[in-house]
Amino acid sequence: MDSAGSFPSLVWKLLSWLALLGLVVYADTASTVDNTAPADTQENIDDPAEWTQFKHFLAHNKTMTCSADEHARPFNNQIRGVSLGGWMVLEPWITPSLFYQFLGKGENTTAFETYTFCEVLGAAEANKQLRNHWDKWVTEDIIAQLAKSGAVNSLRLPVGDYMYKPYGPYIGCFDGALDYVDSLLDWAYSHGLSVLFDIHTMKDSQNGFDNSGHAIGFEWTSALAAEYVDQVSFQHWPIRDARWLGPFDQSTASYPHINVENLQHGLDVIQEIVNRYAGHPAVLGLEPVNEPWQYTPIDVLKRFYWEGYLIVKRSAPYWKYIMHDSFRLDTNIWGGFMDGCPERALDTHIYQAWRDPDSRIGFYKNACSMKGPLAEMERAFGPVIVGEWSLATDNCAMWLNGFNDNLPGFPRLPCKYTACAESYLGNDQPGVPLDPSKPLQGPYGSGLSGPIYGLCPSTRDWIRESSGDPLSGRDWVKAPPGAPKHLDDTDNVMRNLALKKLDAFARIAHGFYFWNFRTDLYQPQWSYMAALERGWIPRGSLTNNDDILHACSREDNNEYICVIKRNQLESSVREAVTFILHNEGASNATFNEVLGLSGSAFLDKANSIVTDYFARYYMEGATCDFGGIAMLVEQNRTVSDEEKVYYYYSDDEYFGYQQYSPIKIWVLVACGVGIALLGALIGFVLAMRCSPRFNEMVRKTPAFRRITTSESDLIRASLKLPKQGNYQEIMHS
Repeated sequence: MDSAGSFPSLVWKLLSWLALLGLVVYADTASTVDNTAPADTQENIDDPAEWTQFKHFLAHNKTMTCSADEHARPFNNQIRGVSLGGWMVLEPWITPSLFYQFLGKGENTTAFETYTFCEVLGAAEANKQLRNHWDKWVTEDIIAQLAKSGAVNSLRLPVGDYMYKPYGPYIGCFDGALDYVDSLLDWAYSHGLSVLFDIHTMKDSQNGFDNSGHAIGFEWTSALAAEYVDQVSFQHWPIRDARWLGPFDQSTASYPHINVENLQHGLDVIQEIVNRYAGHPAVLGLEPVNEPWQYTPIDVLKRFYWEGYLIVKRSAPYWKYIMHDSFRLDTNIWGGFMDGCPERALDTHIYQAWRDPDSRIGFYKNACSMKGPLAEMERAFGPVIVGEWSLATDNCAMWLNGFNDNLPGFPRLPCKYTACAESYLGNDQPGVPLDPSKPLQGPYGSGLSGPIYGLCPSTRDWIRESSGDPLSGRDWVKAPPGAPKHLDDTDNVMRNLALKKLDAFARIAHGFYFWNFRTDLYQPQWSYMAALERGWIPRGSLTNNDDILHACSREDNNEYICVIKRNQLESSVREAVTFILHNEGASNATFNEVLGLSGSAFLDKANSIVTDYFARYYMEGATCDFGGIAMLVEQNRTVSDEEKVYYYYSDDEYFGYQQYSPIKIWVLVACGVGIALLGALIGFVLAMRCSPRFNEMVRKTPAFRRITTSESDLIRASLKLPKQGNYQEIMHS
C-alpha cells in the first residue's frame, strides 16, 4: 500500500496492526501500484486507504478480499504434477544415504534434518556433500522422463527459507543452491513443465517436523537409560514444538506472544523469490509456507497469506498463489477467505499412511470419499489442489517419522524388511555402503525404524484373500509383511487405489502433486517413477481414461455436475461462455445466437453450456471454475447398467480376482473322492461287459445280489446281465 496517506488513516492502520499482533508490514509500492480506483467501482469500495488497485483487480486489505477481477488468467487447467522432495530440503526417509554416516554417533555428532546436518558437519563439509547430492538427486534426464510419462505437467519444488535469507548454520552450507534451482527452471521450461515454488521451511519451524528444516521439540535422554544400557537415546514426538510464530505453550496449545520478526522474515523470503524468478516463463506460482501445523492461530496465518499474496501480485501478477490449509480442510475456516482474488488456491495434503490398518476396500472407500470434502471446499472457497498424496497404506517406510525414530504406536502392523538399495550417491559418500554386519544402531528414538544387518524396513505387501472376496476377506490381518510370490496381490491393490485417487483428485479438485518423484530406497508407494514402472499409475495423458473415469463407480453414491453460481455478474458469465465457445470452435452464428441473449434466457443457456463443457472435458484437465463463476454440485443418481458392466467386468479386483483364489482343501478332497468313485464305477461297468469270468463271479456274489437281480433293463443291458427269466438256470448251470 502507498505509504502516503492522511493522519487519521495512518492511526487507524497502526491500531489494526496491533490488533493483528503486529503482523502486517507494508512496503512502499508507489512505483508499481495505482491507488486510483476505476470510476465504475468508486461507490462500492472501502475507505481508499484500505484498498490497492492492481492491473486486473482491486484488493481490499481490511476484509482480505478482492473485487473487479477481470479474470485475466482464469484457473481453467488442472495441475497434474509431482514434488521434487528431498533435494533442497533434506528428509532422512527420502534420501537416507545422506544420513547413514550418523548411525552409531553421539549427542553432538548426529544430524536429524537440514539444520543439524549443516550444524554437525560444518558449512564446508556439509556444502561439499550437498553439492554431490544436488548433482545426482535431480537431473535433466529425470525431468525429461517425467515429461515423457505424459501425465505430468508441473513440478512442485520444496525450497528452504534459508536459501534466500541465510541464518545460523545455513550460512555457507547452501552456497550454490540457487544455481541448481536456476538450472531446474530451464530444464522444466525446455520440457514443457511448470514449476511451483513451495517454501517448505520457516525459521524456528512451522510444524516441528524434520521437513520444516528443523525438528523443534527435542531432547537427549541418554542419561535416563544409563542404568540399563550404555546407549545414546532421544525423544522428539512427545514434546514436538513449532516456534515460527513464537514460544508455544503446550499446556494450552496456544501462542501467548507472536514473533513478528519471524513473520517478517517469511515475507522477506517471498519477496526474494519473486524478485529472482518473476520473469521466468517456467514458474507457475508460489506456496508461501508448507504445512503450518494445526495450532497456528488462523487469523495470524490468514494475514500472513494475504501479505504474501500482495507481494506476489505486485511483481508477478500471473503467478498462482497456493496456500496450505494448516491441516484444517474446513469450509468454516476457509470459506470466503480472499474471495474474488484471482490466481489463488488452497492446498490440502491427503495421505492414508497414518490411518489405522484396514482392508483394501476400506482404503478404496476412503480414497473415493474425498470427493465430497473437496467439492465442498471448491464451492465455499474456490480452487483446491491436493498438494501431496501417495499410495502408501502403512507407516513402514524407513525413517518416515524421523531419523532412527517413529511415532508412538507406529507402525500399526509389522513391516517387511528388504535389502537396502544401493545409494544414488556412490560409495564415496560417508556412511555408504551400509555395513551388513551391524544390528540396529543408535542413537535410539522413542520408536523403532532403521537398518538391521543390511536390511531396511519397507511397505507391507497386500495378500490375496483366500475367501476370494475382498469385501469380507480378513487374511490381511494375520498376513506376513512379505507375501509369498503366488499370493502377492500388491500390484492389483495399488493399481486400483491409484485409479480411485486419480478419479477423486482429477475429477473434483483443480489438480494434484504426487509426493514424491522418487525415493532413495525402493518404496514405490512413495515414488512416482517407481509406481509408473510397476504399472500402478497410468502412463500417457489421463484424457478420457476409462479406468479412471469408472474407478469409483462402486463407491460413489452420487455424481457432480458443474453449474453457474448464483448472483454472478452477467459480464463475467459472458467471458466464460466466450472462452468455451472459442475452445469448441463455434461458428459466428452460434456466437451471435448465444451472446445475443440477455437476462435469464442468457443465464439458462450459459448454465447449460458450462455444464456440458465440463462433463465433456474434465478428464482432459478442465476445471469447474471458468474465472470463478462456476461450482460443482451433487447430482443424485444410480450407476448405469453400462457402467456396472464395465466396472465389474474390467476391474481385476472384483472379477479377475476369483480365478486366482486359492482352492479350499475340503473342495480338493471331495473332488478326489468323487473322481475315484466315478473311475471305479466306469471300471466296474467295463469289466462286467468285457470279462465273462468277472461277470459270472459278480452274479454269484451275494453282495451284488440287488444289482444282478435288478429288473431294470438299462442296468441289465449296461452290465451285460442275462435276461431275468434265465437267471435261475444260469445260477445253477
